[in-house]
Amino acid sequence: MDVLEYGYVSLNKKGEELCGDKVEMIPAADGGATLVLADGMGSGVKANILSTLTSKILCTMAAANVPLEECIDTIAGSLPVCRQRGVAYSTFSLFTVSPDGTGYLAEFDNPPAVLLRNGKAMPLERAERIHGGKKLYVSKVSMQRGDLVLLMSDGVVHAGIGETLNFGWDIKEIREFAEIQYDSSLSARTMASIMANACYELYGHRPGDDTTVLAIKYRAPLVVNMMIGPPSSPESDSLVVQEFMAHEGKRVVCGGTSSQVVARELHTEVRTSFDYPDKDVPPIGYIDGIDLTCEGVLTLKRLLTVAEKYVSVSDPDIKLFKGQDGASKLAQILLVEASEVRLFVGRGVNLAHEGLGIDNKTKLDAVVTLIRILKSLNKKVEIKYY
Repeated sequence: MDVLEYGYVSLNKKGEELCGDKVEMIPAADGGATLVLADGMGSGVKANILSTLTSKILCTMAAANVPLEECIDTIAGSLPVCRQRGVAYSTFSLFTVSPDGTGYLAEFDNPPAVLLRNGKAMPLERAERIHGGKKLYVSKVSMQRGDLVLLMSDGVVHAGIGETLNFGWDIKEIREFAEIQYDSSLSARTMASIMANACYELYGHRPGDDTTVLAIKYRAPLVVNMMIGPPSSPESDSLVVQEFMAHEGKRVVCGGTSSQVVARELHTEVRTSFDYPDKDVPPIGYIDGIDLTCEGVLTLKRLLTVAEKYVSVSDPDIKLFKGQDGASKLAQILLVEASEVRLFVGRGVNLAHEGLGIDNKTKLDAVVTLIRILKSLNKKVEIKYY
């Protein structure tokens, strides 16, 4: 069954420490999800409180299948009232989707969502409802493999006003830009970062409003099996490699000693590259039947550095891994391509690390951090120690 992936980027209004937009996501046990993008009135602390309450309440209730009207009534009765304006106000986009890709989208005063199918914007039939004197638009959605939905706050359509554009970025131009930028290989997070980065540029790096883009993609699953380090007992080498190779999906071997173990058990050899695309990352190797072979601890450390930047929701840079070094290739496989990661972690001592200040704790700490990052990306993670 296909899987859902999602990611977002938020830009704070210039001069504000807190973002007035808030994204809340609740994955379902069956593989579906409920997502909310809320935009609080104004900016700063007040807007942050309004959007946080709205997104949390709405997402929690919708995930529990509470009727939409009841969700809205609860929000209206829960938000603090602004003394100056006398109202409590937060716009929102609510998207709930099942594992088979079917669901609904409810939009209240946010810019209309964009659905991309095969790289082209598809119209969403928006049924108008009136609730509490306000207009609400509801669309039925049936996602197909490769479909991508973009939800956005009004900071996106305001991008460029008074800077690079006279009247901002209208929804027609946003759709056209998304079509141009779309590529089936891009993750939801990367697509969100491309759209947010465009807003950042239009604002001249000084956003005039809180700006958020949330992307949801329906994609084929991919399991990645990753072996890190040799087993604690050499007698276990054969069994561990057999289990590692028995699983479907891509295979990655991380570490010089573990690479030698895998090559030996597969009756082949490690062919080492002497290219240094990045002088700070050791070169990769090649083993027949293995998709990526790379050095261990140093490559993992660089991976974690680029991974933290990738998962950051406030970084306006486009989240792409174009490098040919081991860490960039590893990031592409684990952070972008994988939907599920199986880790085979060996606890054997690597004698080559003696005197270098690298021990098993360093490796295991890196693994723990990697698991945290993968789970934050809603990827399923399994781990076995040997």
